[in-house]
Formats: sequence, C-alpha cells, structure tokens
Amino acid sequence: MIRSVTVYCSSSNHVPDVYPRAAAELGRAIARQNWTLVYGGNCVGCMGALANGAREAGGKVLGITPQVMVDEGIGDDKCDELIVTPDMRARKALLEQRGDAFITLPGGIGTFEEYFEILVGRVLKFHQKPVVLLNVAGYYDPLEAMIEHGIEHRFIKPKVRDLYFVAETVADVVGHFKSYLPPPMADKWFSDVPSGTE
Repeated sequence: MIRSVTVYCSSSNHVPDVYPRAAAELGRAIARQNWTLVYGGNCVGCMGALANGAREAGGKVLGITPQVMVDEGIGDDKCDELIVTPDMRARKALLEQRGDAFITLPGGIGTFEEYFEILVGRVLKFHQKPVVLLNVAGYYDPLEAMIEHGIEHRFIKPKVRDLYFVAETVADVVGHFKSYLPPPMADKWFSDVPSGTE
C-alpha cells in the first residue's frame, strides 16, 4: 500500500514554466490521494513548486536536504518535517527509505543519478516499489532512446523495460500507482554472466 511518494526533481529557477507547473500539479495530486510527499527539501525551482502544490491541497510534506543547502538558505522550513543530512549520500538513502513509490520529474544530472540508483535497485531486487518517469513535454524522450540504444547493443537487458513506467501526465502516474502490482523478476537476470565472474 502506498502511503508516501518520493519525488526527484530540480531546484533550478531557470527552467521553462511548463516544468514547475507540472511539479505543482503533481504535488496537488499526491496530496489529494492522501499520500505524503517525500522530496529533496528545497524551497526553490521545481522542488518548491512541488511542495507548495502539495501544501495548497492540504497534503503532508517531508523534506530531506543536506546541510550545505540549508547553509545556502534554500531549505524548505515550511515542511511538516525537514530532515537535514550531513551529505548527499545520506539524503539519497533516506529519500529511498521513506518512499513507498518513486517519481522522477525532469531534472539535471543529480536527478538522473537518483533515478538510475532507484532503477538499479529494482534490477537487483533490493526493492519492488513502483518507479515512474514523468515525461513532461517529452523531456525524457532522449533518455528513453538511450536506453533502447543500450538494449540494442546488449548493454541493457530488455526486461528492464518492465521495471519502470513512463507517464505522460500526472493522471497517468496516479493510475499506475493505484493499479500497481510488482512484475515477477526472473531469477536468471545474471544467467549470461560466465561462472566465476561478476
């Protein structure tokens, strides 16, 4: 059962308006489902829009941010709970632990890192939580093409496609979470790895 949703996104104030608007819509949708929003704990950019959207709809907001960002003055002190970590590694661990599901909004290299860490966790069966890419304005089309390129060249196994969902709208995200059943993971993920190797 989903009680909390971790969202990865950007804190940049310099992105086109379509992205913070989508973040705010997502925050409102999470609140309306009575899910707690878990996010990166900053009050700027898409992060700020996301958290403000959830609050506007009466939702609970848990922020997790490193001390360096609090020192920069961008920690979100309006959160119901704001956890300040010593570094980014601790922040990412808590973002994973506190969420029952994961959504990745458009973002930069930090957002990419968070998304792929969660996806690899699904691959290795460290968790069975739903993973969603919210493909606002086609932002993740090139990433999807790169994954298909990796599959074509046999660096990525085709079954990875079953481990995440690409949503085009916020409504798609909510529908996916409500109907989510973890797909069976084959025990032969590593079957083509020669014996004695990693």
